[in-house]
Amino acid sequence: MQYGHFDDAAREYVITTPFTPLPWINYLGSEDFFGIISNTGGGYTFYRDAKLQRIIRYRYNQPGGDVGGRFVYIKEKDKNAWSPSYLPCKTQLDEYKCRHGMGYTVFEGKKDGLSAVDTRTVPMGENCELWKIVITNDSAQTKELSLYGAVEWCLWNAVDDNSNFQRNLNIAEMEIGDSVIYHKTEYRERRDHYAYFAVNTKTDGYDTDRDTFLGRMNTWSTPLKVAHNESGNTLARGWFPIACHRIDMTLQPGESREMVFILGYGKNPRDAKFVAPGVIAKTDAERVIAKYADNAAFDTEMAKLRAHWDELLDIYTVESDKAEMNRMVNIWNQYQCMVTFCMSRSASYYESGMGRGMGFRDSCQDLLGFVHLIPSSARERIIDIASIQWESGATYHQYQPLTKRGNDEIGSGFNDDPLWLVACTAAYIRETGDSSILEAPVPFDNVEGSEVPLMEHLRRSVNFTIENRGPHGLPLIGRADWNDCLNLNCFSEEPGESFQTCANFESGIAESVFIGGMFVKYAPEYAELCERYGDPEEGARIRQAAKEMEQAIIEHGWDGEWFLRAYDAFGKKI
Repeated sequence: MQYGHFDDAAREYVITTPFTPLPWINYLGSEDFFGIISNTGGGYTFYRDAKLQRIIRYRYNQPGGDVGGRFVYIKEKDKNAWSPSYLPCKTQLDEYKCRHGMGYTVFEGKKDGLSAVDTRTVPMGENCELWKIVITNDSAQTKELSLYGAVEWCLWNAVDDNSNFQRNLNIAEMEIGDSVIYHKTEYRERRDHYAYFAVNTKTDGYDTDRDTFLGRMNTWSTPLKVAHNESGNTLARGWFPIACHRIDMTLQPGESREMVFILGYGKNPRDAKFVAPGVIAKTDAERVIAKYADNAAFDTEMAKLRAHWDELLDIYTVESDKAEMNRMVNIWNQYQCMVTFCMSRSASYYESGMGRGMGFRDSCQDLLGFVHLIPSSARERIIDIASIQWESGATYHQYQPLTKRGNDEIGSGFNDDPLWLVACTAAYIRETGDSSILEAPVPFDNVEGSEVPLMEHLRRSVNFTIENRGPHGLPLIGRADWNDCLNLNCFSEEPGESFQTCANFESGIAESVFIGGMFVKYAPEYAELCERYGDPEEGARIRQAAKEMEQAIIEHGWDGEWFLRAYDAFGKKI
């Protein structure tokens, strides 16, 4: 079945049916504010960290499609409501199209003589997501309708939001302004940030209580208030908070109406959180709302975004006689490299963003394809990654992007990790020529006062492999290598216990041929840095170690026909 096609001129993938095998998602944002959005409108947004500062809710294992987070309804009187993204309403559309582009997504829907174009993006330099919605009456009759834009708030910590219900059902706090709803849960007690949902036009109603808006036993597909073209004008205290704006309109034949919704994040100094008792300081929100009061400001932001991607993608291009090759290399592979640099698999349709943070290995690998795009960001990321390394040369397997601290909630001790730091640093220097990074002071485990030059971190990375070898002279695998599930030292009889967090049986026997191959490749790259920048003796030592590792692989990692993958904790070949 054909689900869509590439539009190379526009740098878009055009999806022509909502019934894709799975939600096909795009990523919005490239700095601090991010969102994932599917071809039917599902997904969520967050500020820097998908676990600790999740802004809207999304339920991964729900049936019936990826309904969650953001919602748009168009409701004529005496007709069924519909959504240009198909979901959440599930009303059959006369026409449907979704266009995933470079940092934006567009939904185009038609129903009963009305057409709607809904464009979503995260503007550069701002902590918000914009929705520009244009509704046109294509019929010969006057149309009276209501437009609803809604979000369901997450109570910030995505894990706690999905588990601690006895607490969370009591803590939600909202504040209502002119065409804006503020989410200020926990702001009074211990947070210095808030979220808001605004629209740049006069509203005719609002809701902040989910159950009032949906109605008892209803879902987001069939909200009670939408069915009656009305709002509850509720102020939620506890339970399930939302933000919903209703705009009523009458459209003459051929007439269009457009507006911009703003889903944003604001922050205040802790000593300037309020302007009056119970009234939060709204400087960040008011500035952004004022900026997009004119619809033309949205078009300006889209032009900036397109120019940004024009500049990035012009850095490296290929020309071949294969359109598919040109498309992959010149557009989508580079776009994907930007996405993985920003999120490092910490948030996607498969990764909930609730536990792992950003991977050490993942982030190092991502740099290999990203460094040519924005070298300054690559340099900063290398230093962030190296800062969670331990003095032994080993490292946390993940770190939280909000705090930039190591995170071992899903385990550490993956013995391939240290060598990836060598790989990405060498790649950065080859691309930029910036060897000054080797002298940058970098702490161990983010401990102030422990700073040493980055070059020392690389030395300890390489030495970690040299000093942790097994009976065949191959690197010990630790908890696992690049294959996170190859947990050859991990044994558990406890149901539900992760093999990546259970007690690690350090046999001193389980070895990885893969890490050996990594060492043969990346140790000489470290040696070259040593030789080039004043330490030839260290370079010679490492080159000799690489030769010894290569010989160990040939003698003990090759069975005469195939390379082995590993030796397990009992010395058996894998």
